[in-house]
Amino acid sequence: MSGTYVSPRVPPGPAETQSLRAMRDAPLEFVTAMAALGDVTRHDADGEPVYMLNRPDLARYVLKENGTNYTKDRTPDDDMLRPLLGNGLLTSNGAEWAAQRRMCAPAFRPSEVIRFDQVIVEAAEHLARQWRGAASVRVDHDLTALTLTVIVKAMLGTDIGGAGEGFGRAVDAVNRFIGHYVPADDPDPADTAARYAGFQRARAFLDQVTRVIIAARRTGGAGDDLLSALLAEAHPGGAGHGAPAMTDAELRDQVLTIIMAGHETTAKSLTWTLYLLDRHPETADAVRAEIDEVLGGRAPSAADLPALRRCRQAVQEAMRLYPPVWLISRRSVAADVIDGYEIPAGSLVCISPWVLHRDPRYWDEPEAYRPERFDPEAAARHLSHQYLPFGGGPRVCLGRHFAMVEATLVLAVLLRDLRMELAEGFPVEPEALVTLRPRHGMTMTPRPR
Repeated sequence: MSGTYVSPRVPPGPAETQSLRAMRDAPLEFVTAMAALGDVTRHDADGEPVYMLNRPDLARYVLKENGTNYTKDRTPDDDMLRPLLGNGLLTSNGAEWAAQRRMCAPAFRPSEVIRFDQVIVEAAEHLARQWRGAASVRVDHDLTALTLTVIVKAMLGTDIGGAGEGFGRAVDAVNRFIGHYVPADDPDPADTAARYAGFQRARAFLDQVTRVIIAARRTGGAGDDLLSALLAEAHPGGAGHGAPAMTDAELRDQVLTIIMAGHETTAKSLTWTLYLLDRHPETADAVRAEIDEVLGGRAPSAADLPALRRCRQAVQEAMRLYPPVWLISRRSVAADVIDGYEIPAGSLVCISPWVLHRDPRYWDEPEAYRPERFDPEAAARHLSHQYLPFGGGPRVCLGRHFAMVEATLVLAVLLRDLRMELAEGFPVEPEALVTLRPRHGMTMTPRPR
């Protein structure tokens, strides 16, 4: 960004068109550099202007206060997710999205989520037994398998068994392709072709797993879970109010969306939490002391969640430093004015939780890992939309309560029994693909306590 333009009606930003490939090779550095130019910035990328909002009240305005004017349609979020997820809850818009949200919301109410505490704890206990005595483990892969098992059992009433490991590999292949996709002027078509072939194989595998889950539940009969509700919607006459029954393709899109959204971000949040606790032993000691005091060596349950305050805050602070969703994109429906700047209709407008979560105006020592930021009194002083690990506004993540219950209970089980240490010399670097992942994975050594 060699030069900038300044206009009373146009936000500051680089004068030259930005290379889409360069931005995607170092996206975190790019959004950080843009934020240094102002609270609202503008740059040209791939032939269109992009507006970035770098202040909590502006994020609130786009995501909530004037959210009906900002859609996910034709955004990078949509472009990346739709080829895999079709028209599910994450990618639909307007009345269609609202209907899908109403259908899925009851399963994710806090009162419903706590019913699955034993599903979560049993999966965590199984993982702790696997890790105990191992010389080293791929934390990111194993936590992906765990959270996948949990979401499928809890929300879909199914045990995927040995498919978990293959599912994790498929998710990696999907991320490698859609997170680095460059639509034109690709200087390395062979690399893109190889990643696309991997994506196609991964999508076929994920489709197969999803269809097996649906077929198994259709054969086994109804249960008390979200998949049963979806199957009822797919049954002729089951949708009610004269609405057409959900097609098999629509059912597939919803089920795969639930699986993907319900496991990937939680796995990465737990991975970053274990890494940060290893890097901050005093904080880890405080978390373990709380676990010992609350549990006394037994397994946790939902009843222990209020007392596992440090566990929860350790995860919340990890999601501040490494937000699973590092960029939120919307497209303006009608022309607007934000902070005095004109936003033409059809403009791409982006908000980066990575930027907001590390802004020194709102966070003291923003680069430091300090879970006490989320003590109730301190958290009450946070501005609206200052902290966006689950997005904001009406489209805030439907599974946020489930994610926090799961992450807190899993962390309590793992740290009750083990000390997790980063493998000596292992490189740790965030990679901003669809989610914020460790570029090289995360290899750690489990030590018995």
